[in-house]
This record gives sequence, structure tokens and C-alpha cells, in this order.
Amino acid sequence: MTAAAHGNSTTATTASTVDKGVGPLLRAWREQRRVSQLELALRADSSARHISFIETGRSRPSEEMVLRLAEHLDVPVRERNALLLAAGYAPHYPETPLDSPALDALREGVERLIQCYEPYPALVVDATYQVLAANRGVAILLDGIPAHLLQPPLNAMRLTLHPQGLAPRIRNLREWRGHLLEQMRRQIALHRSEQLRDLYEEVAAYPVPEADPAAEPAEPVPYFALPMRLEHEGRTLSFISSISTFNTPMDVTVAELAIETLLPADPATAKYLRSLLS
Repeated sequence: MTAAAHGNSTTATTASTVDKGVGPLLRAWREQRRVSQLELALRADSSARHISFIETGRSRPSEEMVLRLAEHLDVPVRERNALLLAAGYAPHYPETPLDSPALDALREGVERLIQCYEPYPALVVDATYQVLAANRGVAILLDGIPAHLLQPPLNAMRLTLHPQGLAPRIRNLREWRGHLLEQMRRQIALHRSEQLRDLYEEVAAYPVPEADPAAEPAEPVPYFALPMRLEHEGRTLSFISSISTFNTPMDVTVAELAIETLLPADPATAKYLRSLLS
């Protein structure tokens, strides 16, 4: 796996979170999760009165309470550190560089995992969709992409939606583009990352080709999820995307890793991919 720069917003976040204080930040997370003070208090074995005092700044929560509330609000690991800083405590979760020897076992394990998916495409991305590793199945799909889009750091969203990337080859581009942009909007709401928002604004502004009125409609297929229908070497391949993350991560870097696999959505796609890497 090749190490790539993460969307590190820690420095920018530190000043703003300290200025705001932990109370308003916790209230914002609670409201975003649509959880009442009473419900959060019951989850965290506290009282609605204490939660109210924390949010208004009348009470300073302990470090344990900050972490407990963050867990019950499903706050991302990076933002949990920001909450601790705003409350006057040191960050709890380290952010280990991906190329650190401490993550050797992780990198090797993930590399073996995505290789096991071959011939099906699989890749590893960070919180801003930078590609950290990819198998040979991905390389096949990127054949013919202009060199300037393949210069590191690669970005999965940019490669997919750029008019010189995969976009012209995606037969159901409007549907797939809508799915990806909605996915990014959810991530922005969850992580509040300026870098991710900048990426969203960039890819959302890419031109979308007009639908070809002469094109034959795709045959109705009972897919169990929205497929990406991609033209490759005169064939239309159909993929279903599956994304995996690490359970109970204790490191910011690990928490923001995601493994995406493109699984064949029909027997013809599976057979064709096996023939390419057999």
C-alpha cells in the first residue's frame, strides 16, 4: 500500500473548537443525530439536567463523559479528539502515519485482502477518497485513462466522475453520479471536512453529457442494488459496490480507511473478468 496524505483538519479544527467550547459542539452533534437530551442521558447513564448544563457551559464534563457522549452520538474518531480539545483535554486517539512501522501488519493485511478479490476490482481509500492501494482488477478498468489523472495522489471520485476519466464509459452515469454525490454529502455532514467539501464542489461541477436519445434502453435486470454499468473493450460490465471499514478503530488513520470492492452484478461480468486474469 502506498501512503497518501490524509485530509488532516486537526490544526484548523483545534482553534475553532477551543473557541466554541465543548458544549455547543456536543449540542450540534446531538441535534444532527436527532437525539433528545433525555434520550442521550439515558444512553450515557446520566441525567438530562447534566447534559443541559454541559451544552450551556454551566458544567465542564469529565474526559470520560466526553468520550461516553461521543460514543453514544456515533461521533467519528477525529471529531472525538476535537471534542476533547474543546473540553480542555488531550486527544485520546493517535493519528499514526500510514507508512509507520506500527501499521506494517495493517498494510500487509489489507494488501493481501484486496489481492484475494482478484479478478474483481478492489481498492483502499481514505476519508477524502485518496486511493491508497488497488489491485489488478482496478488497473484493468483504468486502462486508457489520461496520464494526468493517474498521477499520485489518485482520487477515486475524481477518476470516476472526471469527463476524461471513467465518466464517459459509465452507461448509467446520471444515476451513478447522483449516488456518489449523495454519498459525499453524507460524509461531509458526518466529518465536516473542508477538504472533502472542496472535492465535492469540484466533481459536482464536472459537465454531464446529454443523454443520447438514439441509445437503446438497458434491458430491465432485477438488480438488488444500483449497479455501475461500465463499458470496457466493447462490452458492458455491471458492478455492485461494497464498502468495508474497520470495527472499533482506536486510531484516526485506521478509522478513516475504507475498502471498496466492485463485485460482478451478473454472470457475464464475472466470467469476463476471470478470463482477463486467468
